[in-house]
Amino acid sequence: MNWGAKIVTGMTAFMLFIITMVIYMFSTHGNDALVDEDYYQKGINYDQQYKAKQNVEKENAQPVISISKSMLIIELKDSATYELKLQRPSTAKDDFHIRAKTFGKPIRLNSTKMQRGLWLLELRWTSNNKEYLYNQTISL
Repeated sequence: MNWGAKIVTGMTAFMLFIITMVIYMFSTHGNDALVDEDYYQKGINYDQQYKAKQNVEKENAQPVISISKSMLIIELKDSATYELKLQRPSTAKDDFHIRAKTFGKPIRLNSTKMQRGLWLLELRWTSNNKEYLYNQTISL
């Protein structure tokens, strides 16, 4: 094999490598749980998020989180309308998103069908015309 054939073979191998990497990157797009699709909107609403977190601190309204083998129980101070997000850092397909109301009862989730490991919990609720936001990492 002469030097011209070696150069063409090397360039072909390099181009196949680049094409394979591009196909791989496009196929895995959207599976990362740590990347938000609406991060611009979240940046605009940062002041509201900050005030909601401060409301939790000022009023000592941190939810009480209990984890057992089969249940995840979250107790709020008062009845509220809430939005709960549970995200897995490893994959976005296991994420939970729940909106509901509590009427003085705790939030109960069956954790037997959830993957074991680290979860990012984000709880946003409205109670007595005030907004609250609480973030925590939990391990099931």
